[in-house]
Amino acid sequence: MPMLESCKFFESRTYPNGETVRKCDLDLAPEAPWRCPEDCKAFTPRLADVNWAHGTLVVPPTPPEPPSLGDPSIAALLDEAEDIVNAAVPRVRAEVDADQQREDRRRGGWKRFFRRK
Repeated sequence: MPMLESCKFFESRTYPNGETVRKCDLDLAPEAPWRCPEDCKAFTPRLADVNWAHGTLVVPPTPPEPPSLGDPSIAALLDEAEDIVNAAVPRVRAEVDADQQREDRRRGGWKRFFRRK
């Protein structure tokens, strides 16, 4: 099943360099931008688009499908990469928060506003 552009969770964005991203906002289409899953349970028609006429700038054409599309090992690899990134987020966030607290302590934090001169 191709990407369902009529689904309210479909998003397409073109960047100034000409690159286009076509995706499912719910991250339910592992083979995006080419295919949505068969019988997607989250499919919801776009109500705001009913009877609207779209110009050519709305959704660019889908790129050609690569020959490896549908290979389950690719989806598994992407899931593993996503898990690695998601696991790193709390650690990186903690490091950034610790750096910010050190910087606040060095500058005197919020107390510097209430000090007499």
